[in-house]
Amino acid sequence: MNSFIYIITDRNRNCLHTGMCTDLLKTLDFYSQMPNLFFDSAQQLNRLVYFEEFTNEEMAMQRFKRVSTFTRAQKEKMIRSVNPDWVDLTIGLRFETNAAAQQLQKRRAIRPGMIKQRKYVIS
Repeated sequence: MNSFIYIITDRNRNCLHTGMCTDLLKTLDFYSQMPNLFFDSAQQLNRLVYFEEFTNEEMAMQRFKRVSTFTRAQKEKMIRSVNPDWVDLTIGLRFETNAAAQQLQKRRAIRPGMIKQRKYVIS
């Protein structure tokens, strides 16, 4: 199962929160539904600015522990290396997920028509 580590921030980039999860979109939806659960109203974490995907949960946990110990400057440097404009990456994730789901639906729709019933001739 894939695991993710991520960094989310508020609109003013005051707070950088590092987390780990197995379903990134579900976690981001949770943050948007409960904006004041973990933080006060001034720190509504709603921008995904960095994430890494791992196929092994142990590797993800090791990386999470390492990134959690980083200073703010180190986290900013890491974010700017892949996302220099601090763009919200949630939009791209949702687009990729929707595109993958649409391709899967198209494959399922095509598959029944491609299967031909074979007629066996006995001689």
